Amino acid sequence: MGFLTDTPQGAVLNLRISPRAHQNAIQGEHGDALKIRLCAPPVEGAANAALTSFLADALSVPRSQVQLLSGAASRSKRVRIVGHTAAAIQAKLS
Repeated sequence: MGFLTDTPQGAVLNLRISPRAHQNAIQGEHGDALKIRLCAPPVEGAANAALTSFLADALSVPRSQVQLLSGAASRSKRVRIVGHTAAAIQAKLS
């Protein structure tokens, strides 16, 4: 999976976000990123907060373990799941 990388701190996901969708969902791979649709608009950090909550719920991890590394104002984002390996995240996404 090209969107998932192991680091010493945890797994890093490359994401492509589509805001203002009808429902929150993982759409599938989009190039070297995982495409995620979010209901929240990209206004004042609402989509970033929704992304953090959605990923925490989807991966069954606490929200504090989901860290936005880059792309706060972009559709392309990098997110770290602290304390988890890429293999563990891949298993939860399957």
